Amino acid sequence: MNAPTLIEFFTIYVRPVLDVGILAFLIYKTYQLLVMTDAVYLIRGLLILLAIYGISFFLKLSTVTWIMNILAPGLVIGLAIILQPELRRIFIQIGRQSIFGKKSMARSSWIEAAVSASVYLAEKRRGVIIVMARKVGLASYIEKGIPLDAIISTSLLISVFEHDNPLHDGAAIISQGRLAAAGCFLPLSDQQEIRKTFGSRHRAALGIAEESDAVVLVVSEETGALSLAYDSKLYYDLSSEEILERLHILFSEQNLRREGNEVANEP
Repeated sequence: MNAPTLIEFFTIYVRPVLDVGILAFLIYKTYQLLVMTDAVYLIRGLLILLAIYGISFFLKLSTVTWIMNILAPGLVIGLAIILQPELRRIFIQIGRQSIFGKKSMARSSWIEAAVSASVYLAEKRRGVIIVMARKVGLASYIEKGIPLDAIISTSLLISVFEHDNPLHDGAAIISQGRLAAAGCFLPLSDQQEIRKTFGSRHRAALGIAEESDAVVLVVSEETGALSLAYDSKLYYDLSSEEILERLHILFSEQNLRREGNEVANEP
């Protein structure tokens, strides 16, 4: 049997691998861009509807299939209208960043800068709310604030939340290891069981923790207490050491999941 020629080797072995590899890379980059916007929730909803249609078609559920066939054209048009702002953001992100992404500031550096600034401001009874994005993007909130895209430092965060600064009333958002924006306004939580003494900062921290997977560092202006909000829960009056430990666990967990490994210990 004759050995395959170079062209045959490329056609039989290299081309399929290259085809699948490029497609997988494009799907992965598209997903990365989607999770930076609220569109990921709409996509998940669409996938659920497709799964329902597939199950009804396979099991020959005529009524469900008939209803889905009627709704399908309207859903496609409605989805295009609803996703218009998100698609615009995606194309803007494609134009702004390299396709291979960019290196962000070392995770431990900005975490320590955020905690250090919060401890300093807590001693001076300055209110602080710092939102740290994880997998779900916060583009819609960043766009409504004052864009900074700055390297994070303790001094910068202190200057943002000092009194007589027009940005100190809003939230600062950290995304991809950089200070993305300041003066951002967040949704307030509607939870009835949270303390009545909590002000708008703690309610806003809990609100964004309910709508995303972000981690929020809060300093009370009245008591100087440091708190964390994540996974729809508020952990009030923590020590700086405990906050540092939790933040390192939360963001190392994110890093491990992105690499496809399971994390056994939850914070």
